[in-house]
Amino acid sequence: MAEVTLIDAVTMALAWELEHDSRVVVLGEDVGVNGGVFRATAGLQTRFGAERVLDTPLAEGMIAGVAIGMAAQGMIPVPEIQFMGFIYPTVDQIINHAGRLRNRTRGRLSCPMVLRAPYGGGIHAPEHHSESTEALFAHMPGVRVVIPSSPARAYGLLLAAIRDPDPVIFLEPKRIYRLNKQNVEDNGKALPLDVCYTLRQGTDITIVTWGAMTFETLKAVDQLAKSNISCEVIDLATISPIDYETILESVEKTGRLVIVHEAARTCGVGAEVAAIVAEKGLYDLKAPIRRVTGYDVVMPLFRREMDYMPSVSKIVDAVRETLDD
Repeated sequence: MAEVTLIDAVTMALAWELEHDSRVVVLGEDVGVNGGVFRATAGLQTRFGAERVLDTPLAEGMIAGVAIGMAAQGMIPVPEIQFMGFIYPTVDQIINHAGRLRNRTRGRLSCPMVLRAPYGGGIHAPEHHSESTEALFAHMPGVRVVIPSSPARAYGLLLAAIRDPDPVIFLEPKRIYRLNKQNVEDNGKALPLDVCYTLRQGTDITIVTWGAMTFETLKAVDQLAKSNISCEVIDLATISPIDYETILESVEKTGRLVIVHEAARTCGVGAEVAAIVAEKGLYDLKAPIRRVTGYDVVMPLFRREMDYMPSVSKIVDAVRETLDD
């Protein structure tokens, strides 16, 4: 068992699947010789060869299209898009082909591919490098969207995504790529998809979050605990489909809900979580649902980037306001 960062865990999972399944192929811009812009694929081409870890042209639509073709012919491609801000040329391929292939062929073909991309803000990057638009892909039928928030979940969820017979968008919160380390055993053991992970047990209020925001949320919860406020923290992990049962059970226990995400507020995944709780858990609620989110504007350049994103103080204030209602 090794103490590794989230980016190390991604590399470990890719290496495990490349070694144990000859159908797995990694491809993308600079993933081979240079090991990727964040070094997620460092050393993989040397270890597995240029036919298994392929450098591609700077053409995201082509990368997605080639991956879909590979998947339809029995391979398991894992394409990388350098930043989520560059992912939009793939949307045509993902929504019109990857997500529809099983339905279009009445089950004769599937599309076992995992499209990886670093996403989110907080690293002082220029424009097009700090997007958090996971809701765009969550709205696409036939596509899973998975977001890890720790090294252990990055390792286990990426293994599960690669082994899934349908397309998965695997978004990696780059702000926490190297933020902390965790003991992760490189044993090839996958974690289940389509389930939430309860990070803290609590009785007073439920907080639902995902990705890098788990760190701010847990810091806020530690601060609130000093005032004897008991928060239950749920990491969504799989954005589509969402495990509503876990959320509803938690809200039934606590009676209150705060949702935290760094994406823009309107039509975000948090709105969907709030809608389902309002539809199916309304009578369990003791107070209105609150969201702590980014703003409905383009992510500002680095000098104001952290002002855009939810902070520990904003989460603490939202929890206290909800408890006061």
